[in-house]
Formats: sequence, C-alpha cells, structure tokens
Amino acid sequence: MSTPKVFISYSHDSQEHKKWVLDLATRLRNSGVDAIIDQWELRPGDDLPHFMETHLANSDYVAMVCTDKYVDKANAGTGGVGYEKMIITADLLSHIDSNKVVPIIRQFGTHNVPTFLKTKLFVNFSKDGDYEFSFDELVRTFHDAPLFEKPEIGNNPFTPVSETPPEKTGDPIREIMKYIVADFENGKNYTFYKNLVQVVDMSRIMLDIIIGDAVRKGYIALDRDGDIHLQSEGKKYAIQHKLVNA
Repeated sequence: MSTPKVFISYSHDSQEHKKWVLDLATRLRNSGVDAIIDQWELRPGDDLPHFMETHLANSDYVAMVCTDKYVDKANAGTGGVGYEKMIITADLLSHIDSNKVVPIIRQFGTHNVPTFLKTKLFVNFSKDGDYEFSFDELVRTFHDAPLFEKPEIGNNPFTPVSETPPEKTGDPIREIMKYIVADFENGKNYTFYKNLVQVVDMSRIMLDIIIGDAVRKGYIALDRDGDIHLQSEGKKYAIQHKLVNA
C-alpha cells in the first residue's frame, strides 16, 4: 500500500496551537501518513510560497486546520509576509484538486470554515474529549479505510415466482449444468465429456440421457468429438437457477 502524503495548512495563532498541530502531525506520521508541516521543513531564509505550492501540488490530501483566525485570514486573503502565507487562499486552492482538501475544525463553540469550503464535510477536533474518535476518522480518510464498508446488494426479495423456478431435489440437469457453467466461467469454451463423466455422481448411461435432454432444451450443444458447448439458453438457465451471480 502506498503512503498517503498530507500537507497540513494552519495559522500560527499561538505557541499552544503550533504545539497542537505539531503533535497531530507527529501522530499522523506514526500512523502511516507522510504529514508535512512547516515546523519540520522550513528554515530562516526559505521561500515560503514555493514551499506551499510545491507540497500542495504533490500531496494526496491537504488538511486545513480551521481556527477562527485561520478562517478570517483565508476569507480576507491576507498574509503577504512571514508565516501568515501558510494560509491557503482561493488563488492557491485553484491549483489543486479541491476533492483532496479536508477541513479540520479546531474552534470552540463554532465550526466555521473558509467560504470556499462551506460545502465540504469536516473532521471536528473542537472537543478534546472526542480527540481519539476524530483522529481515527481523519486517519481512515487518509488511508481510504472507512469504518463501515457498503454491503453488496442482495437478491430482490420480491422477484416474481415465474422468474425463479423452484429447484428440484436431485435435479440431474442442474447437476451437469453446474459443472458446464463453472468451466465456462473459468474461461473454457467447452467441457470435455470425459471430465464430466468423472465429476458427476451418476452412471454414464444416465449422464448420456441427461445430456440429450439438455441438448433438446437448447442448453448445450455437442461437437463432433462429443464435447459440450454452453448455449444462450444454457446461460439463461444458469442465471435463473443461480449457478452464477447475475
């Protein structure tokens, strides 16, 4: 599995907030996420816009830590010098896929996000008591590992009886069709008669009679060597009798 790269955008509101972001990034890296923050990457004299634009373009996700100050600066488009350039303005956002932006709420009593992210679902870190639940949701997002997988759709419980013929106990045609259909599903264009003799639980005489019935019904056809080819009616039979998943 590839390691997701996540660029964390945040405002330097306070030393306490910077420490919170640093701890979040550290834990993300310990959880298999390549988290990128300025505190590890930048030194005095480095080019801030280049740092932001490079990692925005190369990251799988952008985590935007939305405090009240962050939202105000993002909406106003302010921050032309220093660390305030860590705010992703609408101009920078236009250079990345907006589907990979994940807002993180780090506010108390509100859950505001920048105007251009109003329609996005967010991960709420505003309550310290719910930190573990929020962190789990965030990590699962980055690893594309949802807590609940969408189940497969089952059979229609109201399928008309006429479309689901009852299965006969010990139906010999179904017995041979099961093997013929399995061969077809495995990429074989025909079933060897000699192989069918070995796998079915019936005498060879009975097998020949059942094969004859299946031929007359149009389920199968025999070539000059006596080998068996599945026909269109046989494919319909396989679906109706649930020998394959429709």
